[in-house]
Amino acid sequence: MNAVFTAVIQTDGPWWIGWIEEVPGVNSQGKSRKELIENLRSALKEALEMNQAEALAATTGDYEEVSLEV
Repeated sequence: MNAVFTAVIQTDGPWWIGWIEEVPGVNSQGKSRKELIENLRSALKEALEMNQAEALAATTGDYEEVSLEV
């Protein structure tokens, strides 16, 4: 499944900073726009993997995974 997320980015002095709109807490910085985008992509991937692990750990017994489109 490929999902598209929105990054809000800006410069702050010598730094580029950014946030992922759809996932609270996913933010990063970089010395260049390219570095920021790479850092955001990495932070987003890590957050999604952690959320998935937490969701699976919370299940008990049989469970089902269902794909949702919004």
